[in-house]
Amino acid sequence: MLLQRLTLCSRIPLGSPRHVCRFLTRPLTQAPQGRAHGSSFAHRGELRQAKRIVVKLGSAVVTRGDECGLALGRLASIVEQVAMLQNQGREMMIVTSGAVAFGKQRLRHEILLSQSVRQALHSGHNQLKDMSLPVLEARACAAAGQSGLMALYEAMFTQYSTCTAQILVTNLDFHDDQKRQNLNSTLQELLRMNIVPIINTNDAVVPPPEPNSDLQGVNVISIKDNDSLAARLAVEMKADLLIALSDVEGLYNSPPGTDDAKLIDIFYPGDQQSITYGTKSRVGIGGMEAKVKAALWALQGGTSVVIANGTNPKVTGHVITDIVEGKKVGTFFSEIKPAGPTVEQQTEMARNSGRTLASLHPDQRSEIICHLAELLTEKKEEILAANKMDMDLAANAGHLPPAMLKRLSLSPAKLNSLAIGLRQIAVAAQDSVGRVLRRTRVAHNLELEQITVPIGVLLVIFEARPDCLPQVSALSIASGNALLLKGGKEAANTNRVLHQLTQEALSMHGVREAMQLVSTREEVEDLCRLDKMIDLIIPRGSSQLVRDIQRAAKGIPVLGHSEGICHVYVDAEASIDKVIKIVRDSKCDYPAACNAMETLLIHRDILRTPFFDQIIDMLRTERVKIHAGPRFASYLTFSPSEAKSLRTEYGDLECCMEVVDSMHEAVDHIHKYGSSHTDVIITENEDTAEQFLQQLDSACVFWNTSSRFADGYRFGLGAEVGISTARIHARGPVGLEGLLTTKWVLRGDGHTAADFSEHGTMKYLHENLPVVQPLAGQRDSN
Repeated sequence: MLLQRLTLCSRIPLGSPRHVCRFLTRPLTQAPQGRAHGSSFAHRGELRQAKRIVVKLGSAVVTRGDECGLALGRLASIVEQVAMLQNQGREMMIVTSGAVAFGKQRLRHEILLSQSVRQALHSGHNQLKDMSLPVLEARACAAAGQSGLMALYEAMFTQYSTCTAQILVTNLDFHDDQKRQNLNSTLQELLRMNIVPIINTNDAVVPPPEPNSDLQGVNVISIKDNDSLAARLAVEMKADLLIALSDVEGLYNSPPGTDDAKLIDIFYPGDQQSITYGTKSRVGIGGMEAKVKAALWALQGGTSVVIANGTNPKVTGHVITDIVEGKKVGTFFSEIKPAGPTVEQQTEMARNSGRTLASLHPDQRSEIICHLAELLTEKKEEILAANKMDMDLAANAGHLPPAMLKRLSLSPAKLNSLAIGLRQIAVAAQDSVGRVLRRTRVAHNLELEQITVPIGVLLVIFEARPDCLPQVSALSIASGNALLLKGGKEAANTNRVLHQLTQEALSMHGVREAMQLVSTREEVEDLCRLDKMIDLIIPRGSSQLVRDIQRAAKGIPVLGHSEGICHVYVDAEASIDKVIKIVRDSKCDYPAACNAMETLLIHRDILRTPFFDQIIDMLRTERVKIHAGPRFASYLTFSPSEAKSLRTEYGDLECCMEVVDSMHEAVDHIHKYGSSHTDVIITENEDTAEQFLQQLDSACVFWNTSSRFADGYRFGLGAEVGISTARIHARGPVGLEGLLTTKWVLRGDGHTAADFSEHGTMKYLHENLPVVQPLAGQRDSN
């Protein structure tokens, strides 16, 4: 159906298509469905459904720091976001401050100009420096600034082909039934025509707010500032969402800037007695207390509310769109309080309990892990029953590929294997935390030690692989780390049971809370923003998951690899029997694994030989689809499908095959197209093999062995939290050692730095001492 175009704004010059504001009876794109008004959204994720949105811009957001004039760059980014949401089919309304500041700037300029002219005429220019400005009355400033403010909004929105309309209101417009109906009708018609209404209190005529008049129930609200105006407007227009932008990140449990102040992610009506309000913002007549009261009034009327920072230059350009996308920005007001703790509370509990875990005797940590291994076999039926529920749900949904279904599945054999691995970790836990790595006698009676300690709080995010949970839990227990687990929803039932068993094992020494399973509706990106609470993120899953986490976790280190592009190079002096065995195992044993072969490099001399034919026959027998590299394709009359890229992780019974002239060319190819994960050479020439192992810069380099050996269990680590291709900290399969860091302990006898100065009495010795491990119960662990 064609969209009917109505009249253009009369102020816009004709013949200027770039500045055309379109009135549309329907939005350009598919609009969100919204919801029946009457109850607010319960969770942030539901904000994506918001169709009608009110954006309130506080005085601190709109005005400059000197309070004279507008923050144009900030305002432009906000306009861009509002226009973008409007063009998505949402109905946007703006409640704005700024008329007083704009008018103050204008009147000051006029007064200064007038004074300078008068003084120039009467006293000469030498007295200009003595000019003083009179105190400007706010109503006069509002009257002078309102038209300029609206013209600015109109010019900015015109850049996005979005038309605006100005509406000035007072308290009487809401308390008089006829006026309220007229206002409602006007706004409804503007929204129907795809126009963004820009609403402000008519500060030129509005009387001062009554001191005792406040928000009193659903039907009575005093319009005493733009916070109360935005709340009343949102409820009156049955808006889905009210976004109140101010100069603070959101609502804090105590005044921002104090030592114990913490940002409140979700605020519930019953929590208002637990917070302390600070001073008002630098401009405006409201404050955080006024914002909270207005937000609660709007929430009671069925509109969801988010209070966020609109002045932070790092987020201003996307703060509104982030809120609408359900991201954890500012403070979200909700009427529904979840039964369990928030993820912030879980992290705090894990950290506190983790410190106790780190201080346990090594034997106690080993006992916990052994008990968990026993529970995996004792509660086998319960675990498998939960896993069957997950498998049935996944099969019925039909959205999981076969490789992920295989990862999701547990079996008695897999549980027994897990238990064996956990017992290996229990043994290693005896000599992990508090181990002395280096001892130095700095001076007489001044000894320095470097010892191993836990990293702190780990966040492990894993997809449909429930076997990851007990493995990572055991490694965290052994290394004394607190753990936050976020599993895929496909394995929710299995993860719940395994986590209960883990906490049961931890309870034997009073550290039950050290391992937390995040089962709330937290988005992964929101978890990655907890940089003050989480010390290391370990993703376990697809390359896309790892890349997304690496991109989102800007303030937290990420241990892992984004791709597993593993190569096997078949040298001219390779054994055919070894080649067939190793290539088959590397590609076909578990094609979805990150250590599976993705590219097979063949020495040129092997082409068109029986040796080469046997390799091809084996791959065909195993139903491996071959993608030819450019050089390999050039040798063939009828080649397989050509590889779209030499840097592809297939994760299935597919691989790329390419030809190289030498071992050195194979190394160059791997450096260019590989992912520094695991790479293999098959050859009987020891010198060639040693050069390959030394020259290749990958986390794992193998000679005459399958790439599938790149695994913590096969390395004897008991289990692994993942495989890292990073250049610092842990690299390759990461087991217990990779979850430890170090600290320095200096023991002296009243020493000071002045003792070693030019005029001091002591001299440095820096003698290396034998490393003697302390008794297990005496280890300093945190």
